[in-house]
Amino acid sequence: MFVSDFRKEFYEVVQNQRVLLFVASDVDALCACKILQALLQCDHVQYTLVPVSGWQELETAFLEHKEQFRYFILINCGANIDLLDVLQPDEDVVFFVCDTHRPVNVVNVYNDTQIKLLIKQDDDLEVPAYDDIFRDEEEDEEHSEDEKDDGSEPSEKRTRLEEEIVAQTMKRRERRDWEARRRDILFDYEQYEYHGTSSAMVMFDLAWMMSKDLNDMLWMKYVTDVGILQRHVSRHNHRDEDEENALSVDCMRISFEYDLRLVLYQHWSLHDSLCNTCYTAARFKLWSVHGQKRLQEFLADMGLPLKQVKQKFQSMDISLKENLREMIEQSANKYGMKDMRVQTFSIHFGFKHKFLASDVVFATMSLMENPENDGSGTDNFIQALDSLSRGNLDKLYRGLELAKKQLLATQQTIASCLCTNLVISQGPFLYCSLMEGTPDVVLFSKPASLNLLSRHLLKSFVYSTKNRRCKLLPLVMAAPLNVEQGTVTVVGIPPETDGSDRKNFFGRAFEKAAESTNSRTLHNYFDLSVIELKAEDRSKFLDALVSLLS
Repeated sequence: MFVSDFRKEFYEVVQNQRVLLFVASDVDALCACKILQALLQCDHVQYTLVPVSGWQELETAFLEHKEQFRYFILINCGANIDLLDVLQPDEDVVFFVCDTHRPVNVVNVYNDTQIKLLIKQDDDLEVPAYDDIFRDEEEDEEHSEDEKDDGSEPSEKRTRLEEEIVAQTMKRRERRDWEARRRDILFDYEQYEYHGTSSAMVMFDLAWMMSKDLNDMLWMKYVTDVGILQRHVSRHNHRDEDEENALSVDCMRISFEYDLRLVLYQHWSLHDSLCNTCYTAARFKLWSVHGQKRLQEFLADMGLPLKQVKQKFQSMDISLKENLREMIEQSANKYGMKDMRVQTFSIHFGFKHKFLASDVVFATMSLMENPENDGSGTDNFIQALDSLSRGNLDKLYRGLELAKKQLLATQQTIASCLCTNLVISQGPFLYCSLMEGTPDVVLFSKPASLNLLSRHLLKSFVYSTKNRRCKLLPLVMAAPLNVEQGTVTVVGIPPETDGSDRKNFFGRAFEKAAESTNSRTLHNYFDLSVIELKAEDRSKFLDALVSLLS
């Protein structure tokens, strides 16, 4: 069931309990976790934190801890499946689910006792009505009992029996019609996967209602809608000119601003940022000689010397940096890049450290999926979580260096795929497969990294192809996962559009394609559009997918 009062029905319930937190391995979940941790620590609530990267880890962790806890909090996992069916908990166990994945499973919505959904109901959820998907069987049972106890005369029995047969036939027909409608309703409801309000936004709103929202918590919401947060930024960071500690070396200040749509440019060189930002790389077509020439012309149009452009941004002449944003925006307009500046947030730690929201997103994601770390996924999770604290700036800077490697590898892989025509049309969708031995292929075995590569590749392909139909197609991409086990990671990306609310239909399509061909797949990720597949079954799986989507 949906929780209407988060403070009374959720926080005050767990405030005096010992709770277990299951947190998914994504940036939004980390931010939501960080906010909730601050609230729990403020009220001295005992909790245990367990990171989970998929359904199998969630099931295993629940089995290990179910005897010790009665209250479980799930962040960015659990909403889009029948949680009780998967975990089989005792009747007194209660799950509080804060999850951005949509659609929400209907069983979770209509369970009033054990499932408590911390989800904003102002989202366009479109949950089917209870009577359309659940049916009471008691009437049929009572009817059959009346038939057995009937003690009428033979002739009356015969007439009564004929009426019963007609009634039963009508009832069976009604039930078949109802089940057919139910299938159609559930298919329409469940066919698309998308994301609702971020979990970090939900947790910050809880803190705000309780008057415990701090600047650190506000920064955890950097993945959420800019317009909504602007008033919170003004409220938390407003100061008078006479305030003595406003410019303290230890102060933390968040500001709302229009900044360049260039990744990590303040921690990189401007040239490297231009080359590895999807927005500019796709429009310049930097995988081609002509594209590299256009980039040089763009830099010349701005009047920036190559020596300045290719050194670290922090080392550039101050006179150039002061007007850099206006210069880039003016030249970008000439090259058809009308939205070179975007709304964003920046955070300042004292005088030296400044980060854009997008910088921290890339750094945190790179730490979480760092292939260089030989330890478990839990170690990466802890590193990423720690990087969100202002006391661990060294870990954040390490994440930025990993993000640079990731972005560089992403653009190099895109150039390789486009120049060797690895992106092919399968009819209803585009398909690209990375081969074993491809440089940096290990960086794309994890879901978020492969998802990022797929989205950037699709955008670049749309700008490179002259085929109008291909520009409207979604993309399926595969990358080697485990060479010894012969498995690949497969991700489905919806068509490239201008809208931000793109819905993904590949989750259900992957399930049906696997069922119809008995392909050996593992649907273990919380994002249903990402699966593991045996490389041997790839051909028949793709054939079934083509047939299904045609």
